[in-house]
Amino acid sequence: MVPRAIDAALGRGTFAIFGQDYDTPDGTCLRDYVHVTDLATAHVLALESLRAGGDSAAYNLGNGRPTSVREVVDAVERVTGRKVPVTAGPRRTGDPGVLLASSGRIRTSLGWSPRYEPLDVIVETAWRWREAHPAGYGKQ
Repeated sequence: MVPRAIDAALGRGTFAIFGQDYDTPDGTCLRDYVHVTDLATAHVLALESLRAGGDSAAYNLGNGRPTSVREVVDAVERVTGRKVPVTAGPRRTGDPGVLLASSGRIRTSLGWSPRYEPLDVIVETAWRWREAHPAGYGKQ
């Protein structure tokens, strides 16, 4: 979602918000955003645990903090200094109003915790990456 909002801020289309009538503070879905680097770190910890003889396990990964779709748009606008063109559509079938991860198990079992928790920090790192790779990864 963050990369799509950044692309919209760069003039690469619009950012679609599906549903603005959820029972949430601003009417948009609440999600638990976690930085891709934090996801990668969790995977490495899990692999290291398996290599050391630990049991296979499933973990939820997240910050444990709900963030609305509208808050993502606002953060992208704050960080980039650019307007994010938004289109509004109806709810998508099956989309719950709130999705929140409980990462307590991996925090306890493997000592994982996210390094990039604030939304503005997540957006800032994604923005810097997009600026450095305007055509995507592996392209100049």
